[in-house]
Amino acid sequence: MIQYTVFSQTSITKMQNISCKTIYTVLNSTEKVAIGTICLVIAPLSLLVNVIVLVVIACSRNLLQRPSYLFMGSLALADTIACCCFTINFLDFHLFKQDDSFQKTEYLLKLGGVTMAFTGSVGSLLVMAADRYHAIYKVSTYKVLLTHKRALVGIVTLWVVAALISFLPLMGWSCQTCLSCSHLFPYVDRYYLAFFASLMLVVIILILVAYALIVWLAHKHEANMSAEHPEVAHMRVDIHLAKTFGCVMLILLVCWLPVLSFMMTDVVTTELSKPQKRAFAFCSTLCLLNSGINPLLYTLRCRELRVALKSLVDGLRRCKGCSSPAIWRW
Repeated sequence: MIQYTVFSQTSITKMQNISCKTIYTVLNSTEKVAIGTICLVIAPLSLLVNVIVLVVIACSRNLLQRPSYLFMGSLALADTIACCCFTINFLDFHLFKQDDSFQKTEYLLKLGGVTMAFTGSVGSLLVMAADRYHAIYKVSTYKVLLTHKRALVGIVTLWVVAALISFLPLMGWSCQTCLSCSHLFPYVDRYYLAFFASLMLVVIILILVAYALIVWLAHKHEANMSAEHPEVAHMRVDIHLAKTFGCVMLILLVCWLPVLSFMMTDVVTTELSKPQKRAFAFCSTLCLLNSGINPLLYTLRCRELRVALKSLVDGLRRCKGCSSPAIWRW
């Protein structure tokens, strides 16, 4: 009887390990090459752009005193972490995983790091949208209410919340067996997946609302200006903002909605097909792409940051020019 019980438990464990391997590792050799190429092309470029933004903000005393650029720095930091953690762990999971089992603590720790980075990225986008709305809606009190200290407190709070949300599976909100968990992530409870996907959707909707309100306020201001001074011709700022924010929102939705849709599908259905899981793996790289596009959309388009970047480059050139004769004499 004892031997039968031991045999049964061993058989169940082997079956669960085989199930884990079958459920989560679905890419064939061609797809592995394709997805590896995509990550290795996007990740270095995304990392480079975000590191440049971080260095420019960190080296500029003027930008460091501006809350808006602190929020941009938070976004760049999150995207930098995402580029590193996502690429390494994603490729390790889909390309280099050879064993038939997944170490629960190790996997959830890695997943928590990736989730924290992306949560911090989207959360920073929400903070930036709220900052821009407040700057337009409360022009007179903006600098008084949003001080440097309050901006830092807000950023720290954002990252603490992002960490707590991301490491909930590691802290206990997880599954005991692969068969009872999500079909996209090992050991991740479906209720947690529903919670996370819903939270991300709410944040994206709030970003959409904030930018829509900004465009509406700009349109209202332009309408008042045209009514008061009909003879003065001027550029329609509201139309320019609508085009800019429309592009921003389109990219955000294209990069995040496919992944969130697959997560919600995993929650409401009992099984996902292998083509769906393969599609999810490829759609996940859109989140990495979003981390590379963010600095181009939100930070490098700012004139002050470009001026600071130019000053930094000029300073490095002068330092190089000054050091060259000394090296030559030596």
